[in-house]
Amino acid sequence: MNQKSKVLVVEDDAGIRQSLFETLGALGFAVGEAHNGEEALVQLRMVSYDAVLLDINMPGMGGKDTCRRICQTFPGLPIIMLTVRDDEEDIVESLDAGAFDYVTKPFQIRELTARLRSVIRRRHAPMGEPDLISIVGDITLDANRRLVEKKGEQIHLAPKEYETLRCLMEHAGRPVKHENLLRSIWGPPYSNEREYLRVVINQLRKKIEDDPAHPIYILTESHIGYRFREE
Repeated sequence: MNQKSKVLVVEDDAGIRQSLFETLGALGFAVGEAHNGEEALVQLRMVSYDAVLLDINMPGMGGKDTCRRICQTFPGLPIIMLTVRDDEEDIVESLDAGAFDYVTKPFQIRELTARLRSVIRRRHAPMGEPDLISIVGDITLDANRRLVEKKGEQIHLAPKEYETLRCLMEHAGRPVKHENLLRSIWGPPYSNEREYLRVVINQLRKKIEDDPAHPIYILTESHIGYRFREE
């Protein structure tokens, strides 16, 4: 990219904020800083950012409230939440508030930058009809023909297996909550029937993974849902 992607880091810990500023800057991002939610909203009105890294635990306007305000005021702006611990409730509420993704501290900078580049790339992708053919690794899903292939060989999927795979591949690289998958595939009355989803995921892994016990495509987000690997 000739033009640097602009990322706003919203973090009340000055040490972490400075570390992210220096590290992301060295990796080619243009980085802005804000020490709380209120300052972040002011900065976002002044500068057109491509993504926001937002700490979930901040004094004043908390991370989740800030996330909601950003989503309302700047719809479509990708937000990645930074969480201190792998807290199921915090993560679910952040995704409900509009966050695109989350990373738990302490995080690997390689993982963080990969998530950043993913959401920025998706934001700037050309508008138009959604892709009817999704290809990740050896897996190809042709939504037009409702076909799934692995290394060119067709895989037979039951209807619920196909719909689950399609939903995950459409959100490749992003976590999809259990409840969202269940509502989308089975309908709202089934939003708490996680056993239904678990059975389908197990069957899908047997059909598309080389080693279902160690999946590389359908990844489990503990207590949250599932994430399909992004190329």
